[in-house]
Amino acid sequence: MAILAVALATAAGAARAEEVGEVTTTIKILGANHKIVVEAFDDPKVEGVACFISRARTGGIRGSLGIAEDTSDAAVSCQQTGPVRFREELEDGEEVYSARASILFKNIQVVRFHDENRNALVYLTYSDKLIDGSPKNSVSAVVIRDWQTSIPSTALPAQ
Repeated sequence: MAILAVALATAAGAARAEEVGEVTTTIKILGANHKIVVEAFDDPKVEGVACFISRARTGGIRGSLGIAEDTSDAAVSCQQTGPVRFREELEDGEEVYSARASILFKNIQVVRFHDENRNALVYLTYSDKLIDGSPKNSVSAVVIRDWQTSIPSTALPAQ
């Protein structure tokens, strides 16, 4: 029960993602296919930054029932989408996104670091597991730049 309470409290600060798309990697006769899913989320404490995460989703009968364990394969790419504004003070290593990768003790996470020397935000995705996590990881950095509110007409594609 205590583990569930900690998991719920941790997830409360994390961003919600919306699915952008998916591709099938293995066709399964019974149950859902194995897939790679692409999801998008906005950093909950940093206005003007959006991230995209791709991750494996296990299919088959166990996957269809929600009891399969997904692999630790994931990648993240984050971009500046507007003027950057910190809504709250940032904490290095703070979780900004988490998704369940097994029925109980495995999650895919994205955490954020603020590299003040390079004026950048660094996002790291990895999996953790109660007993042993995985060293597989992916990193994305967003250099914080001044944001122009209008796009010059020369930058737009010809009609």
